[in-house]
Amino acid sequence: MAKHYKHIETRLIHAGEPEPLINGAVSMPIFQSSTFEYAGQSSYDDIRYIRLNNTPNHIALHQKLAALENAEAAVVTASGMAAITTAILTFLTPGDHLLTQDCLYGGTHEFITKDLTALGISHDFVDGDAPDSWTGKLRPETKMIYMETITNPLMQVADLRAVAEFAKANGLISMIDNTFASPINFRPSEHGFDLSLHSCSKYLNGHSDIVAGAVIGRADLMEKIIHKLNHLGGSLDPHACFLLHRGIKTLAVRMRYQNESALRISEYLHKHPAVEKVNYPGLEGQPGYTRARELFEGFGGMLSFELKGDVETADRFIRSMNLPIIAPSLGGVETLITRPVTTSHAGMSPEDRQTLGISDTLIRLSVGIEATEDLIEDIEQALVKEK
Repeated sequence: MAKHYKHIETRLIHAGEPEPLINGAVSMPIFQSSTFEYAGQSSYDDIRYIRLNNTPNHIALHQKLAALENAEAAVVTASGMAAITTAILTFLTPGDHLLTQDCLYGGTHEFITKDLTALGISHDFVDGDAPDSWTGKLRPETKMIYMETITNPLMQVADLRAVAEFAKANGLISMIDNTFASPINFRPSEHGFDLSLHSCSKYLNGHSDIVAGAVIGRADLMEKIIHKLNHLGGSLDPHACFLLHRGIKTLAVRMRYQNESALRISEYLHKHPAVEKVNYPGLEGQPGYTRARELFEGFGGMLSFELKGDVETADRFIRSMNLPIIAPSLGGVETLITRPVTTSHAGMSPEDRQTLGISDTLIRLSVGIEATEDLIEDIEQALVKEK
């Protein structure tokens, strides 16, 4: 029987670990074997095989991830998009309809608007701040509502309590991408969501050295997702499992530092005369601030902002920074900076980006674990060059 640990810091270290330790190894060994001896399993999904995501490395991660969000089950995947696409395709078939938040990660937006549409699965976008408008978009064939805990790249926080309640009242599967918040700041199952998704490449791993994903949630739904995943083949390599397993153990100390640092940086930017706008859910006066304070235990390490000026101004500022690396992705120990229109949202049409408020001048900052004072000094010297 799995042990229960009261605090998430302890669950990060001890949940899912093998008992007894394998030959006394304190760290989970890497089981670099594609196949395992047949042990009389009667179900295809139970045969021990690397593509079925059920090697010892996978199983330890599944138990740990489920424990982190106080959920019933979890599975890791080859990438965050593998988690998203597999989970959605498990429950939607041609003729079905999906409600989804209007501001999403660019890859998710494209999958919903292009790939699902090509499969005969329709969708409607909903305003996360306007629950009263959602009922008008329901159809008899609506099966799911999809959200992001903190939206990429505008850092919006929808009325998440209303989402979970709306889904239950209307028999919909509620699915939420919890990557930006991480289980440290928000645990969807505790708030009534059926399924939580993660790009584990980001905060869960935290070191910018693997690509992985996860789906966490209700056991009955997870069983169907695992079956679909086994056929689609989005399995995670055991060495990547090992790195993710190792990275997760420092999530609490990393995330809490990044929460604090991103808040201080957003407050600094908000007061600076060269800055036009800052997007950060922990910044007092932001549209979702009150909601974020009620829901979250921290506001995350991601923020975005716009300088006074044009695209050239934004690019000069980015190039003038010394510490942040100009790169896509996020959630690592190093600070990363980018304009989303050139990376995460490059696949969206300019018209769609404009409708959502994702401007060409928007800068996204993933705050790492460098000294906050050094990051602020670096921002200051880059802003001085723009005067």
